[in-house]
Amino acid sequence: MSIKGNWLRVTPAELAQAKDNLDWALGLAESAQENEEWRLSRTDKAWNGLDFLLKRRGFTVPIVEGAEPFVDTSVDDPDSEDDLDDPGSDWGYGPPRYLTPEQVATAAAELAELTEDDLTQGVDPAELTRAQIYPSPWNRLEDLQWPSHYLPYVREFFTSAAKDGHAVICWLD
Repeated sequence: MSIKGNWLRVTPAELAQAKDNLDWALGLAESAQENEEWRLSRTDKAWNGLDFLLKRRGFTVPIVEGAEPFVDTSVDDPDSEDDLDDPGSDWGYGPPRYLTPEQVATAAAELAELTEDDLTQGVDPAELTRAQIYPSPWNRLEDLQWPSHYLPYVREFFTSAAKDGHAVICWLD
């Protein structure tokens, strides 16, 4: 089984509803896979490599993991109700997170200036292996082309979402 990165564009009203009802949001994501592909973008198994390369370049918005939690995953109070007990909170590999419309706009602006060559410039594939970036191993320079080839699609997705004032739900499955 493999881990894949996913994004779902949502309006601010849909984001508010998702905050109140993650089961509803999961249904929206499942429906979009069948009926509204424009809402979705995926990075397949390259999500961790892409995330590593973006962070290495000083990218300020965590577009792969999302910046804002839907679910409190802290364990500060073991007697509190645990949001993770809700089956709708786990979308595959933990709960989804999201980016606000403002964060999406910032990400789109940063992505607009980034090229595939910029993303991999000066990177030694062994860095990804040492950092235990999924999937591994990273042995050859050509291996870096795999996550970087997603950049144009990611840029287009975030630019379009920003233009429409959308938020983005991020998850791994």
